[in-house]
Amino acid sequence: MRHLFAVLVLATSLSSLHADEKKMNVLLIVSDDLCNRLGCYGDPVVKSPNIDKLAAKGVRFDRAYCQFPLCNPSRTSFLTGLRPDTTRVYENATQFRKNKPDAQTLPQTFRRSGYYVARVGKLYHYGVPAQIGTDGLDDKPSWEHVVNPRGRDKDDEEMIFTLNPTAKGPARFGGTLSWLAAAGTDEDQTDGKTALEIVKLLEANKNRPFFLACGFFRPHTPYVAPKKYFDMYSPDRLRLEQVPNGHREAGPPLAFGSAKKEQETMTDEQRRQAIQAYHAATSFMDAQVGIVLNGLERLGLTDNTIVVFFSDHGYHLGEHGLWQKMSLFENSARVPLVICDPRAKSNGKSCVRTVELVDLHPTLAELCGLNSPAGLDGKSLVPLLADASAVRDRAAITQVSRGTPTATGETTPKNQKPVMGYSIRTERYRYTEWDAGNRGVQLFDYLVDPGELNNLAQSKEHEAIVAELRTHLHKRVGQAP
Repeated sequence: MRHLFAVLVLATSLSSLHADEKKMNVLLIVSDDLCNRLGCYGDPVVKSPNIDKLAAKGVRFDRAYCQFPLCNPSRTSFLTGLRPDTTRVYENATQFRKNKPDAQTLPQTFRRSGYYVARVGKLYHYGVPAQIGTDGLDDKPSWEHVVNPRGRDKDDEEMIFTLNPTAKGPARFGGTLSWLAAAGTDEDQTDGKTALEIVKLLEANKNRPFFLACGFFRPHTPYVAPKKYFDMYSPDRLRLEQVPNGHREAGPPLAFGSAKKEQETMTDEQRRQAIQAYHAATSFMDAQVGIVLNGLERLGLTDNTIVVFFSDHGYHLGEHGLWQKMSLFENSARVPLVICDPRAKSNGKSCVRTVELVDLHPTLAELCGLNSPAGLDGKSLVPLLADASAVRDRAAITQVSRGTPTATGETTPKNQKPVMGYSIRTERYRYTEWDAGNRGVQLFDYLVDPGELNNLAQSKEHEAIVAELRTHLHKRVGQAP
């Protein structure tokens, strides 16, 4: 009881500290298509010193999950605080206000409370690279000011190598693996321009409360970065994922539905080049994070600014024989998430509780003493910032569709209705159902199988776990068990 009381006191202090003094600012930094291949998450290869430094100062969430591993549904979800089944956004074409015209977004919560609210780069969905420099599927009521940088990566598109050179439209670069070791400087690239624009906004608004959202485009394909970042990684030294024989054939087929034909015929050399390019784009993006954080420090804003860094979803680099996103395996559903509130008692620690990106809206509102709109689907993470080991009995839910049209060309096969897969992730298990279990069920035990290679759903020994997680999943997603 004493421990619970202490956690409540600490959590309350985070949201009420300095209530009569200067308001806390928020700097939201979002990377695009970034998996947990970062130094602060234990990756021995990737160089990410700036994100690592932020993680060492804040709280690193080790089990954070997106709600839908595709840009538009995920971004709509974390920017509204509503799940995809609430917004009914399942693809990359629908602007969420078509379905939820009265939704109050996370930036709107701050804007209505007197904050200066602006974004630079990709927050709501942009088609990458086609819509770089445009508003994409932006939400105008969310922002007071917007900047849409456009760098030489747009001008150099014809120089980009792609596995799908005959494709037209988004599938040519943004929909498959493609890369370029670019000439020029960081500042020439869209993300380099994004970082500099954010620093300008920090300088211009340092004396009033702000909510600034910084949306980087990398490492989203095409993996474009200045050549010096490619030189940091030798393809010959990069490890390829080993997929056991018969793994995909064991199914369920829909679990591997994100596979693309052109990726099936890649040579090992191409696989290593793709991984090199992805890591290069990651390190380039990390350097831009450093520019933003250095600007924050130079301006004396670190003590009253909450910094949040995360990705919209995870990413495959050959695990399970898959690349990119749109699966319900750990690599696609899990995201890096760091929250650095200078007042937090858990700074410098990691948190192993399962959390969701949909939790960000209520969390940031509470940290800044603002009222969240009614009906949010997320739950505040403030208790975990007060005590990273605090009890949190709340599993993470991720879903994905099969057969839903997307901006990258996926379409519904003839005579087949779109179907949904849902996955529930606890601290130990992942349980997944495809089409309510009619087209496949999966259970993975991360204690003994972190690579998700042994499906235990049909195991007699795990019948009770399957039944428990199935009931929990159906309750959370509104289906009868």
